[in-house]
Amino acid sequence: MSDDPHDHERSRRALRAEALEALLVEKGLLDATAVDEIVRHYEQDVGPMNGARVVARAWVDPAYRERLLADGAKAVAELGFGGAQTEHLVVLENSQAVHNVVVCSLCSCYPWGVLGLPPAWYKSPEYRARVVREPRKVLAELGLALDDSVEIRVADSSAEVRYLVLPQRPPGTESLGESELAAFVTRDCMIGVAVVSARARA
Repeated sequence: MSDDPHDHERSRRALRAEALEALLVEKGLLDATAVDEIVRHYEQDVGPMNGARVVARAWVDPAYRERLLADGAKAVAELGFGGAQTEHLVVLENSQAVHNVVVCSLCSCYPWGVLGLPPAWYKSPEYRARVVREPRKVLAELGLALDDSVEIRVADSSAEVRYLVLPQRPPGTESLGESELAAFVTRDCMIGVAVVSARARA
């Protein structure tokens, strides 16, 4: 586990929240399905929208892209995003030759300010251990089969640094504006376990 006292405190809060939720569900005061839907909404919709805006801006604004790659925390702050999980944010750019994927092998460090809540699989011991040893195989199991010619780089997050993947802009989107492009960008693309597909929203 991380030595960061903030990470330990977050773990304690998470355990207390889980215990409280279980008690309220048991007493019939809370619907577990409704809670799951709220969590899903923040995991997949609200939180990642911030990161999607960052990616879309980098796609349409070369000067912003350069600032983002040079100093991720400062660049995302330009768009009003930040917080305790993004002050040491490093942005990794994917290309035809290199594909980046992010993990936290020790715990579950994650840039909440731009990606929202971390998905359960990101925190799982299996993902944390296996993606470091056999990233190509893990990505294939998650639905992303990369050509053998593509170099896969695994970035290990920590309390000191967290990562955001800048995915490749999909072909055929040259005429789209920033807000339209942001709609294509998913949380998984910014972790590096998926790529952006224009067909997904066609």
